Amino acid sequence: MNTDTVLSLKNVSKKIKGRPIINDISFEVKKGQIYGFLGPNGAGKTMTLRMIVGLIRPTSGTVEICGHNTRKDFVRAMSNVGCIIENPELYEYLSGSDNLELLRKMEPDISASRIDEVVELVGLSHRIHDKVGTYSLGMKQRLGIAQALMKKPELLILDEPTNGLDPAGIKEFRSLVKSLSKEQGMTIFVSSHLLSEIQMICDEVAIILHGRIIKTSKVEALSAGQKITWNVTNVAKAIKLLADDFGVEAVKDTEETLSAFTDDFRIMEINSAMMSSDIGIKYVSRQQKSLEDLFMELTGGETIG
Repeated sequence: MNTDTVLSLKNVSKKIKGRPIINDISFEVKKGQIYGFLGPNGAGKTMTLRMIVGLIRPTSGTVEICGHNTRKDFVRAMSNVGCIIENPELYEYLSGSDNLELLRKMEPDISASRIDEVVELVGLSHRIHDKVGTYSLGMKQRLGIAQALMKKPELLILDEPTNGLDPAGIKEFRSLVKSLSKEQGMTIFVSSHLLSEIQMICDEVAIILHGRIIKTSKVEALSAGQKITWNVTNVAKAIKLLADDFGVEAVKDTEETLSAFTDDFRIMEINSAMMSSDIGIKYVSRQQKSLEDLFMELTGGETIG
């Protein structure tokens, strides 16, 4: 495996009672990336994460973390990982500091000063001595991330980390993840069904549906192009013109509007062709293509949660 590759899945499959749950998935996460794992609920995201961290054994295929095969060299592979699968495990009757101290005592190689370091990293210094039961959901998520960072992992794995957070908590989480990547050089693997979050924080993404990876790409490449909406006098004629003259597939939105994905430089040419064909244009609007738009294209309209 390339030394820049922190996480590698090769042809990983999982069957339960003969039924395929995860089907031959492969992808790589490079050092320093924030990598998104996107899919609707039930697509196989958490099952895949459980196989990565060794909670479930794959039926076939290999998982490698920092070059170590999780089946052949599990301890060394896991020594490079910090993770929160589903929800952080916290003792709510103890303080945040006491929760971290308990974890430190189970890991003799972690110094006492590391607690102060991770608390500072996740921005909990002002409440770390309060009982966890008094924390907001966002603060509990931060404390969970602090736990995951205690061993200075090469790879931080977060499963649906913004579930239940309010808009302010989501914004704080986004800022924290970006700072860990940029300032600490950490590699972060984020599983989510929230399209906007993946789009806003990740460098690259793998999209999973029904246990299969249907697309991997740079987020900026997936989002390339814009959704253009025309309000015109003859929608059917405009759709045909776009297909015949420009090779652009458009859809009818209403009796007076159609939309399609195309690039900026083509809009004026398309508008001119419509006018030349006696298609009156009332207005044109544009919107940046989102991962949801892409998902709809890839899956033929199947929803993503």
